[in-house]
Amino acid sequence: MKKVFFAKWNKYMKFKDKVAIITGATRGIGRAVALELASGGCDIVFSYLKSDDLAASLEEEIKKMGRIVISAKVDTRDYAKAGELIALCKEKFGKIDILVNNAGITRDKALMLMEKKDWEEVIDTNLNGLFNVTRQAIVTFLKQKSGNIINITSISGIIGLSRQTNYSASKAGIIGFTKALAKEVAPFGVRVNAVAPGFIDTDMTAELKDNYREKILEGLPLSRFGEPREVAKLVSFLASDAADYITGQVVRIDGGLGIQ
Repeated sequence: MKKVFFAKWNKYMKFKDKVAIITGATRGIGRAVALELASGGCDIVFSYLKSDDLAASLEEEIKKMGRIVISAKVDTRDYAKAGELIALCKEKFGKIDILVNNAGITRDKALMLMEKKDWEEVIDTNLNGLFNVTRQAIVTFLKQKSGNIINITSISGIIGLSRQTNYSASKAGIIGFTKALAKEVAPFGVRVNAVAPGFIDTDMTAELKDNYREKILEGLPLSRFGEPREVAKLVSFLASDAADYITGQVVRIDGGLGIQ
């Protein structure tokens, strides 16, 4: 009875029979994206780095939607391991329809206090990790002559934020990567876009001191932090057929923080 229900439900899903890979999906925006795409009919392959419990919890939620889900404990900073993530998806499903590059970290400090490792860890995870995964997925997309890549950048990569020289540099790099790749693969029917969130209620922003949090809120025209589900809905739109004529774009979702 349950299978019949989901079969009928899926007829109206915008991502029916599609497969998505999401990196860094056990928390915050990545988790919300995985659940949003799964609710739209996607089967999901996701990577994570630390928490087996959070990965198992996400798997269970997706399975309850009647979707196939595979998790992989993969450090995307490792080129070979990133390749294993792509191979896992190809082996199970024979294709990749959507790739969401979400894995990222912060190591916020004033530049004068920033250690070399603070710079290297952020660049290696946020930018090199994105290259590692996308480089090994791109051949599949080109052969298919279809596909959709969505890179999670940040408003920090557009306007720059104090004490985030490493993070801002990595996220600005993602923007350049997105635009260049979009031009490169458009003739093959592959779209590449980026989403630039502002301050979103996640584990990262939960660590902000109250006085700094209040200062940020004062500068936000919408006077609140965003929610992961709001970013996920934007990702879902860009991954859908409704966005078929959109590529090479950086779409801000920042409560007005970056208004110029």
